Amino acid sequence: MSHPGRREVEHEITVAAPADAVYRLIAEVENWPRIFPPTIYVDHVDKGEREERIRIWATANGEAKNWTSRRVLAPENLRIDFRQEVSTPPVAEMGGTWIIESTHANESRVRLLHDYRAVGDDPKGLDWIDTAVDRNSRSELAALKQNVELAHAAEDVTFSFEDIVQIDGAAKDVYDFINEAGLWSERLPHVATVRLEEETPGLQTLEMDTRAKDGSVHTTKSYRVTFPHRRIAYKQVTLPALMVLHTGYWTFEENDGGVAASSQHTVVLNTANIPLILGAGASVADAREYVHNALSTNSRATLGHAKDYAEKRR
Repeated sequence: MSHPGRREVEHEITVAAPADAVYRLIAEVENWPRIFPPTIYVDHVDKGEREERIRIWATANGEAKNWTSRRVLAPENLRIDFRQEVSTPPVAEMGGTWIIESTHANESRVRLLHDYRAVGDDPKGLDWIDTAVDRNSRSELAALKQNVELAHAAEDVTFSFEDIVQIDGAAKDVYDFINEAGLWSERLPHVATVRLEEETPGLQTLEMDTRAKDGSVHTTKSYRVTFPHRRIAYKQVTLPALMVLHTGYWTFEENDGGVAASSQHTVVLNTANIPLILGAGASVADAREYVHNALSTNSRATLGHAKDYAEKRR
C-alpha cells in the first residue's frame, strides 16, 4: 500500500544513441561525475554481479549532500533500480528506476522514475525535494543525452593524466597539507586568496583565486570529498574557458621510501573557445597541451610544497 505522503514522478528524454550504450554509461558509476553535472564523486561500497551498494556525493539546490544507494542491475531488460539506504534530511526515503527503451537502431528513450517522502511528511520539505528532483533529473537527463551523443566524437577532447611525487614523509602529513586548503594562501605562492567550507565532515567547498604565470588571477570553485589519509576527490564547478569538465583526485600511498603522492586530472576541452583563448590557428592538440601544462604546473607546485612540509615534520 502506497504511503499517503509519497510522491512519484517521471522524467524522460530521447537520446540519439543505441539503448545498450546508454545503459552501459548509466551502469558504470565511475563515469558519473563526467556525465551528470550535480555529481561530485561516486565509489563502490560493495559490488556483486547484479546488486551493488554505491556512495554518491552530489549537489542539490546548491548544497552538497551524500548518501548510499543500493542498485539492482538488469542488463537484459536495460533497467536499473536504485534506493537510498540512509537519506539526508529533508529526504526521508528516496528510490527509483532507470528504464532505457530502444526506439530505433541509433535512438533510445531514457525514463527516470523517482519515488520519495519528506521527513515527517513536512510540506516544505516535500517542496524542497520536488524542486531538487525536478532540477537534478532535468540536468541529469540533458547531460546524459549530450554526453552519450558526444561520446564517440569527444574521444580526442577527453583526456586524463597524473603527476606523482615521492615524499620521504608520512601519508598523514601530506594528506593534511592538501586537506587544509584553507591555509593555501599562506603556503602556496600561486594561491592569492582561498575560502574553504566544510559544514559536513569530509565534504568541502573550496573557492580560490590563483595567479597564472602572466600575473592574471582566476577564480575557481570546487567540491571536494575527503578520505583520510588516502584520497581527496574533487569536481571543479567554475571552469576556465578551455574546459567543459574538470575532475580529479589526490592520492597518498605509503611505500618503502615514505609516500607516493599523486594528482590525477580528467578534462574535457571546450573546443568552441580554442580560437578565442589560443588564436585562430590553434588546434585541439594545442589546447590539450596548454591545459595539461597549466594543471600539471599547479599540481606539481602544490605537491612540492606538500613534500617540504611533510619532510620537515619527520
